[in-house]
Amino acid sequence: MKKFLIFVLVVTSCIALGVAGWFYYPKYQIYKMKNASAPSVEAEKRSVSYIDYVRQLNKPELKHLALGDSIIRGIGAGENESFVDRFSAMLEQQTNKPVVLQNEGVAGMTSSELNALLQTGKLDESIQKADIITINIGGNDIIHSVKNRNYLQAIQSFDGLQAAFVDNLAQITTKVNELNPKAIVVLLELYNPLEPGSELYSLADQLLPKWNVKLYEAASRFSSSIVIETTKVINGKHLQYLSEDGVHPNALGYDAISKQMLQQFQNQSVGKPV
Repeated sequence: MKKFLIFVLVVTSCIALGVAGWFYYPKYQIYKMKNASAPSVEAEKRSVSYIDYVRQLNKPELKHLALGDSIIRGIGAGENESFVDRFSAMLEQQTNKPVVLQNEGVAGMTSSELNALLQTGKLDESIQKADIITINIGGNDIIHSVKNRNYLQAIQSFDGLQAAFVDNLAQITTKVNELNPKAIVVLLELYNPLEPGSELYSLADQLLPKWNVKLYEAASRFSSSIVIETTKVINGKHLQYLSEDGVHPNALGYDAISKQMLQQFQNQSVGKPV
């Protein structure tokens, strides 16, 4: 009996460790990739920040192309209050150059829909001319998947859902890089808009790092790519940044995201993705 109890305890411990690793290892991966991108002292002396890089471009104006879903579109705030609008305005002030924004955000768009759109070639010319290409996608993939599902079903479907997203993201970023390898590609972390007391808050808080690590992995393949740390801005402690629908940022939220984006442009170096 004693041996059986020990066996049960060992098996239970292994399962618990496996589940904990499944949930928390992605946070460590993200942390490691962020630190790996930090330049050495000598490299720091030679490095150029993204803001200085675009400032020094021999162009009279900068072109900013924004692709993706309702977060790109600016749903939840007024006209011209999206984070890409606000960032473009701040970039103008920082560089003393006009910034021409082309916002192609579509409310409800999924990664498969954005991938399909890019493969048609309709945006090829815009991609080729852009200096900065900002992409936010994937939130609707998750929303459509977990809708009307319970806790267990959401976990069981997650790996398949993520695999499909990763494939779409790879095709999207590859297409962009083939058409314009000199563009700065900006991706955004997905944030958790749920209240800490809600039923699915802890699940979302555990699953999102697994999702976001794939964005960092995609960014690491390119020399000029940034992942905006949206989760620093919108989280359980800053729900005042959400609009009435409880999902999209409000004007204050978009402003906070744009400031985070500008800060990373100022502090991160070209050639050091993530």
